[in-house]
Amino acid sequence: MLPYGRQSISEEDVAAVGQVLRGDWLTTGPTVAEFESAVSRVSGGHHVVSCTSGTAALHIAYNALGVAPGDEVVTTPMTFVATASGASLCGAKVVFADVEEDTGLLDPKAVEQVVSKKTKVIAAVDYAGHPADYDALGAIAARVGAKVLDDAAHSIGSTYRGRAVGDLADVTTFSFFPTKTATTAEGGAVVTHDGEIALRAREFHMIGMVRDPERFRMRDQGAWHQEVHSFGLNYRLSDVACALGISQLSRLGQFKARRAALTARYNEALKDVEGIRTPVQRSDVDSSWHLYPVRILDGRRREVFDKMRRAGIGVQVNYIPVYWHPVYEDLGYKRGMCPNAERFYEEELSLPLFPDLTEDQLDWVVDVLVGVLR
Repeated sequence: MLPYGRQSISEEDVAAVGQVLRGDWLTTGPTVAEFESAVSRVSGGHHVVSCTSGTAALHIAYNALGVAPGDEVVTTPMTFVATASGASLCGAKVVFADVEEDTGLLDPKAVEQVVSKKTKVIAAVDYAGHPADYDALGAIAARVGAKVLDDAAHSIGSTYRGRAVGDLADVTTFSFFPTKTATTAEGGAVVTHDGEIALRAREFHMIGMVRDPERFRMRDQGAWHQEVHSFGLNYRLSDVACALGISQLSRLGQFKARRAALTARYNEALKDVEGIRTPVQRSDVDSSWHLYPVRILDGRRREVFDKMRRAGIGVQVNYIPVYWHPVYEDLGYKRGMCPNAERFYEEELSLPLFPDLTEDQLDWVVDVLVGVLR
């Protein structure tokens, strides 16, 4: 089965991991700091806290932003559930705003309609690698006293109006899952320009441990001493994973260029095909293209999905609207609240896209797709 996405692992990646495995530090060692510096360099030069997954990054970010019961978090339903569930786990009420009809990105006009004095965070998602409109979202957040979170699981390496993802919001979260642009096998990171938020994020991801003697409440202990002032979780990323991440990030430009070339080939091959819409890219955005999400029209998405899978092409659907999940349905969320997102879901189909995809494989995908649509 040709997958919709997969990692690209080089001999240099293998060697980097092997070097750490032969060393003294498998976790909590120097390679973690090196990886965080590498992430910082490609995301605006800000504070970085690495962690075990993109889901963990979102949980850490909401906690570091002070999200708590009584708060509201406005976000998109066109995302993986973790964008919302991280806020729910902090006790907040999640408020879903609809997406733009063409991009599937959080629509600032829809956000404007649902923000309130209870809004703590506006959380956008850079769907498929395309950054959301952070200028508009930032202006809304400033007006109501909220912060902006960029769920950039898809978009490391992308830019918006000349600025790198990681430099666009108060807090940005990355995922380094194998299908993403760069991988640590499992892993994530939190990026912020605010030192206090970064400190809260770092302590939360280290089980809440405080190691700064100036903040100790017990001042008469020895050099071994550490304290927990608030609860946290063990979300630390290992040196082994970070070694892979450093090596992967050294090829981030190559990965991005290859994805762009494959996307351009898809666009050209599919531009005149009836029954399909190709993805949109705004003129002020340079996308890293995590996904190639087409829209299958005329109610044929399920048919096309099934036939392509039977042909050996592992297409995927990204994503079911978050409030359709039973966990949110059981909280009282109803279908129909975000019609653009629901229509997007009913039509979306992700075609295979990853750096090692060959032109011949891509052409095969196109041939099968066009044949199914006839």
